[in-house]
Order: sequence, then structure tokens, then C-alpha cells
Amino acid sequence: MGIHYDYKSTRGAKAMEKQAKREKKLAEKRAKKQLKSGLNKKGEETIPIDQVVTLEHLTNPEKK
Repeated sequence: MGIHYDYKSTRGAKAMEKQAKREKKLAEKRAKKQLKSGLNKKGEETIPIDQVVTLEHLTNPEKK
């Protein structure tokens, strides 16, 4: 009978611990994904909207 008595009294605390663990794991996953996508975007350059994309923009190795 001791197990059943203890279960109801600690159920709320256990649920809160599980929720905190889930949120922590999700936050770590998001940070890792954001870091990974941030590394890829650093090397990319964007061309302003008002400019026309030409072959020179794509193939000129000196213009970075």
C-alpha cells in the first residue's frame, strides 16, 4: 500500500520534472539546429533586390 500512497502525492512533482526535461531537450535541439543553419548562411551573400542577377555575379571568383 505504500507505493500507491506515494504515487498520488508525488505525481505533480514528477510531471513537472518530466516537462522541464522535455523543454530542456527541445531548447538544446533548437540551439543546435540554429547553430548549424547559421554556419551555412555565413558563407552565402545576398544580392540586393534592386539589382539584376547576371552571369558575372554568379561566376566571378574575385567578387565575394
